[in-house]
Amino acid sequence: EIRGLRDMRILAATDGSAPATRAVELAARLTKELGGALKIIHVCSERDVPEEQMSSYTISRHASSAEVLSALSEQKLRVAREHAPKAGAPTAESATLLEIEAGAIAETINDAAHSYEADMIVMGKRGLSRMAGLFVGSVSQKVVSTATCAVTVVP
Repeated sequence: EIRGLRDMRILAATDGSAPATRAVELAARLTKELGGALKIIHVCSERDVPEEQMSSYTISRHASSAEVLSALSEQKLRVAREHAPKAGAPTAESATLLEIEAGAIAETINDAAHSYEADMIVMGKRGLSRMAGLFVGSVSQKVVSTATCAVTVVP
């Protein structure tokens, strides 16, 4: 079923980086202009936090690594939710998602878009070097190549 532009469901994926913040702002503006709905997600990955820092957090806060990741993710989502109204989206749903499996951030984003029935994914382009991008492939490249909806990548 195809919805009209006025009912567009937009999924914004954030990692807390400057390009991701710009992506959330663009998604919020599009949501306002199109009268659609916005959901902001952050995918948690243990690779987000260096191992020694994770150990320090878990010991000092008596928390599991999942609880630490969830708290750090919530911080990133809080910042993103603050940007959305400034850019025009009055409300935005948000969610912390755990990476499906190691190295599967793109798949987790696409699964979230499918579950949300998103018409568009808006995300930032992280700054991997050209050489690293050739060998590893960026999350945004993987999302673009496997998504079943429109994807906008913001530099």
